[in-house]
Amino acid sequence: MITRSSLKHLRIPFSLFLLPVYFFALALTPNLNGERMLWVFLSLHLFLYPSSNGYNSYFDKDEESIGGIKNPPKVTPDLYWLSLAFFAIALILAFKISFAFSSMLLVYGLVSMAYSHPSIRLKKYPWLSWLIAGLFQGYFTFAMAYAGLSDFGWNIFLKPHVLIPGMLTSLMLWGNYPLTQVYQHREDARRGDMTLSRYLGIKGTFGFSALIFALTGAGFIWFFLDRNQEYFFWVYLGAMAPIILYFLLWFNFVRINPEKYANYSWTMGMNSISALILNAFFFYYFLENTQILQVLAY
Repeated sequence: MITRSSLKHLRIPFSLFLLPVYFFALALTPNLNGERMLWVFLSLHLFLYPSSNGYNSYFDKDEESIGGIKNPPKVTPDLYWLSLAFFAIALILAFKISFAFSSMLLVYGLVSMAYSHPSIRLKKYPWLSWLIAGLFQGYFTFAMAYAGLSDFGWNIFLKPHVLIPGMLTSLMLWGNYPLTQVYQHREDARRGDMTLSRYLGIKGTFGFSALIFALTGAGFIWFFLDRNQEYFFWVYLGAMAPIILYFLLWFNFVRINPEKYANYSWTMGMNSISALILNAFFFYYFLENTQILQVLAY
């Protein structure tokens, strides 16, 4: 029997936070196909990511707030099997595109499982978990989505036109990833997980993220200017302004009182505003870069 708590731990709406990577890959894919767009979206966002969320929640057994759930319900045994069922469905849907695409999802899923599984538990290694989480949720996911959308194989992973934008998405996630851990220090300490945020400290986490965000901004500005897309250089700067302002305001409060403001509500606020704006920006970039808007106008 599937319990309500297990469905909640899948955190399907939380997939929204990784949707910008899909839109960015969609904007750059050379072979747009409606059917492949649907299968890639469903396999990743409706099944693969929720599977990963549920599997990690099963082994973490969090008692305090986690991403997307302020008061997580107690984990039940059916969550383990439900997460594996979602993983299997993701692989089956991916296979509708190609065996190569399905194998990419398999690799992503196995790495995700290693993040929280007690026999490996990457989560307890601060720099390694930060590197792998950002690399796979960013670059690897971008390349995987790009391959699925265009029906390409593993050979595209090291192509410059995939590697460069893919690494830019990893930079975005490397900057944000430690911030998602600032309110979980007590929970992580209870389990013995030395996350990057615990290692850096609360104020150190914000300073580190600020540095990575600056590198990310510089990278995207170079990317658009190199493609002679000066217009998107300005659109990008405009889109980033509210996110930067929120981050600086939050950082200022944290410097005054870390214990009070490095909390779940502020973290989810940062995630929400970033997801809303980045999804809007990359979806608009997809419409413009593929000239769909121009076609619709005629």
